[in-house]
Amino acid sequence: MSVQRADSNRLHPHKFTLWVAIGSIIMMFAALTSAYIVRHAQQNWLEFEMPKVFWYSTVVIIISSITIHLSLKAFRARERLRYRMLLGITALLGVLFAILQGFGFYDLYSRGIQIIGDGSNPSASFLGIITGLHVVHVLGGVVALLIFFIRAYSTRIKTYDSTPQEILSVYWHFVDILWIYLFIFFHLAG
Repeated sequence: MSVQRADSNRLHPHKFTLWVAIGSIIMMFAALTSAYIVRHAQQNWLEFEMPKVFWYSTVVIIISSITIHLSLKAFRARERLRYRMLLGITALLGVLFAILQGFGFYDLYSRGIQIIGDGSNPSASFLGIITGLHVVHVLGGVVALLIFFIRAYSTRIKTYDSTPQEILSVYWHFVDILWIYLFIFFHLAG
């Protein structure tokens, strides 16, 4: 009996792996934002206003964090229809976030601010690299959401172990919090 109690207090191996991955991602973005600050103090740094559409994308990703939270609650309550709907909405909001980020970069381009190539500036390149990496992480989450969405319609899977949904939810909240950090960082450091 005591062996079972000890095992129930242990962190699930997949959750541990997620936390290691999150720690690595935090270190990567901490290094990039630190490099941004160091480079900002040097010459030829272009000051520009962040695209207004980034505000909209911030609202979208915050709403998606709410929908993923509600989908986890629905899964635990065994409300399959609500779970599927909220999971689908979260995935769509993730795609919308990425599209809005693209509009933000188009806004910069239309103002003559080039992210890469000839005529680019380190400030715009840093913005492009950092936000681009974040969008890649969001799209990775969207792929996972779509896999979960498809699996939610499978009639073969009858298990209600919420561990995979918890892992997905934690990851999604993480990319949300990461974007909020980056959004504030660019507004304060820019």
